[in-house]
Amino acid sequence: MTIQLNGKIESIAEGTSVSALLALKSIVPAHVVVEKNSVIVARDAYPITILNTGDTLELLRFVGGG
Repeated sequence: MTIQLNGKIESIAEGTSVSALLALKSIVPAHVVVEKNSVIVARDAYPITILNTGDTLELLRFVGGG
């Protein structure tokens, strides 16, 4: 199935959770905020949030600077 991830079309397996997607991308869950279809996903919901064809995800990273 396909989703849009940070503006790019990605193919992923059916039934992939947010947690599984982050693992596939080697992203530490504590380092990002996930927005699915314009709604922030609670970090404790990552394992149970299943992605569907056509979902739009944005992975937001916060960086400090001066």
